[in-house]
Amino acid sequence: MSASSAPVIVAARRTWIGTAGHGHADVGAADLAAPVLAAALADLPASHGLTVEDVALGNCTGPGGNLARVAVLAAALDDPAGPLTEQVPGITVDRQCGSGLAAILLAAHGVRAGEGDLVLAGGVESPSTAPLRARRPRRGSTAPPIPYDRAPFTPPEYGDPDMGAAADTLARDLGIGRERQDAYAVRSHARALAAHAAGRFDAEAVAVGDLARDERARALDPALLARLPSAFTPGGAVTAGNASPISDGAAVVAVVPEHVRARLGLPGLRLVRGVTRGSDPRLPGWGPVPAVRELLARTGRGIDDLAAIELVEAFAAQVLAFTDALSLPDDDARLCADGGALALGHPWGASGAVSVVRLFSRLVRSGAPTGSLGLTAAAVGGGLGVSALFEVVR
Repeated sequence: MSASSAPVIVAARRTWIGTAGHGHADVGAADLAAPVLAAALADLPASHGLTVEDVALGNCTGPGGNLARVAVLAAALDDPAGPLTEQVPGITVDRQCGSGLAAILLAAHGVRAGEGDLVLAGGVESPSTAPLRARRPRRGSTAPPIPYDRAPFTPPEYGDPDMGAAADTLARDLGIGRERQDAYAVRSHARALAAHAAGRFDAEAVAVGDLARDERARALDPALLARLPSAFTPGGAVTAGNASPISDGAAVVAVVPEHVRARLGLPGLRLVRGVTRGSDPRLPGWGPVPAVRELLARTGRGIDDLAAIELVEAFAAQVLAFTDALSLPDDDARLCADGGALALGHPWGASGAVSVVRLFSRLVRSGAPTGSLGLTAAAVGGGLGVSALFEVVR
């Protein structure tokens, strides 16, 4: 790969994240994504002269079909004279909770291969408006359709565990107690509230509807948190307080090759490498560990080389399994420094992209020096880890 074709993120935006059924309750997935696509493009110089080659969006529970293409057309209707026209295609990626990050890696591969000089990528999720699902009865049966919440993560022989129950199993197997999980959740919320108060989210956020902040973040009382019942398994340590909420949101980045970034004179995040790996499908929360270990090994970097880490905080138990495996303290200042999905919300197909937007703000917008490294990773239902290493370029 020539240095001039290395993929670089030069713009990164997200919506405020709403709790399902609340702030974005009436906004469909395409209408969440369209303004974020437009905002990412608007962050480029007006005279950039680039054509959007493609749009890749991650999504898990939407209406099916090519949601990215629908979002492109929605953006085109909003701004008929804008750069998102009927000629811009789209591709929708489903890698569950890693979908947004997987879409960004897909876009980066296309840019590196010379297939275009500008690709938009990210993810969107709208559980509030997701269609109800049902399995058809067998042919000839008079039984009604059988509703279900999600597609299977595994064949039935693996038990197809829900993420919450699997987080309980992971915590039990690794000896990660309730007190540590609650303490991590309190810290995540406190960091998010501090970031809101300091305005550290403002430059990355796109207002959709009336929502003017991430809806979930709040001051948690450890005493009240300790009294919450188990959420997924009897006697389990995972509760509504140390698990992320079901959420609505979208996030998008603009990816260009290095030679275009240099011409535009923009700082950015160069993709050093991405690694996706499978792991035990019964313990999906463990997925980021082998992915990140291989990523660091392949790039010759160590955990001490990182300036910022954004791990999708689906469950405190899963985060603590990661910190233990990578020898990080629970309160490492580099890890989700402004709070993560526990406090901000977890719009499944978007969360991996939200983590990249957060890296962009923490490193590029904040003025971190050239060469500063940022890591992002997500655990995925079915036993996957998606990870990526980025480097600041100016």
